[in-house]
Amino acid sequence: MSSAFSSRDHVEWEMSYCVESGPGSIATLNDFFLQHRIKRPLIVTDPGVAKLDHLNRLKAQLAKADIVCRQFDAIHANPSDKDALAAAKSYREHGADAIIAIGGGSAMDGAKGAVLIAQQSRYALWDFDYNDATPTDLTREDFPLLITVPTTAGTGAEGDSTAMLIDTRRGTKECAHHPLARPDKIILDPNLTLGLPADLTAWTGLDALTHALESYLVPVFHPMCDGAALQGLALIWENLEESVENGTNLEARSNMLTGSFLSGVGFLKGLGLVHAISHMVGATCHTHHGMTNAILLPIVMRFNRSALEKKLPAIAHAMKLSDDNFDTFYTAICSMLDRLEIPKGLSDIGVTHEIVDDILDPVERDPAYSTNPVHCPRDTLADLIHQSIDAAR
Repeated sequence: MSSAFSSRDHVEWEMSYCVESGPGSIATLNDFFLQHRIKRPLIVTDPGVAKLDHLNRLKAQLAKADIVCRQFDAIHANPSDKDALAAAKSYREHGADAIIAIGGGSAMDGAKGAVLIAQQSRYALWDFDYNDATPTDLTREDFPLLITVPTTAGTGAEGDSTAMLIDTRRGTKECAHHPLARPDKIILDPNLTLGLPADLTAWTGLDALTHALESYLVPVFHPMCDGAALQGLALIWENLEESVENGTNLEARSNMLTGSFLSGVGFLKGLGLVHAISHMVGATCHTHHGMTNAILLPIVMRFNRSALEKKLPAIAHAMKLSDDNFDTFYTAICSMLDRLEIPKGLSDIGVTHEIVDDILDPVERDPAYSTNPVHCPRDTLADLIHQSIDAAR
């Protein structure tokens, strides 16, 4: 098992966010664009969000300030490098000077991929592969201004510079990243989440819950990320079911948006096996990321028990559990998944045993595999995935 970093280890801490939060905060975008002399932004979203009134209201709001938007709404549920390339092409055709990513994690990832290549020609998209050396001869001016506006609570993708995209060359989900291509403005407006259906509210909320738990367990000394993860966990645990059952509860929706963002801050440390497996299952079987995470969470928490038990006092406190025993924690997680009608096995969402051998290499390459708190040998990994297909809890 990996041990936690000691005070003697060298760890770099970096955090810088500009966040507008609260009902109606989308209205601050006009002043932000005026300040930065933005006149021709590209809106990047997905076909589902494109049908909602949010976009029409946003475009009307910006038009009052003589800001001319173009809309690119062809981002897929599991976005690929082709989506990012198409969005970047639309940016150049419009003569755009900023990108607004609005929607769930798919829109965020597609937009962040586009940001990497929209206004520079020296590098191709996968020159920014997270697993390779980062290009060092670029400046912030090589990347468009990026504004992220999540409509789910969620993915936490609104706060970081990493785009999770299907690499169509290999058929796997990979990270594209440059530290300078991070969001310049994050808008957390709960009004934009009020129309989210109950099932998507549950699936995206459980994605955020998984971020909080996995990032807190990563054995890296980063107290700012740990604090964000625990606060995110507390907000999500207290408000998720209310958001599902009463989707018009603006306070619960606001708390979920904040909790999701904070959990996303937490995963600057890294994530774990839930995400390493889920990324590749999603790339292969096109499953919903949040639903896939939710199914996998119990079996991975059991696997990580030895590391989890050391951190359970703080986790149990955030979740307001009666004690900090593993069984109490595990029962609470499984009971919530049952109440939110999450399937018990990946087979229930179309995943078959035939994919296991094909995804082992990509899972082991995923950055989240290396930051899991307990090492998972290849044979054990295969067994975990097979068990998860049949029943993960």
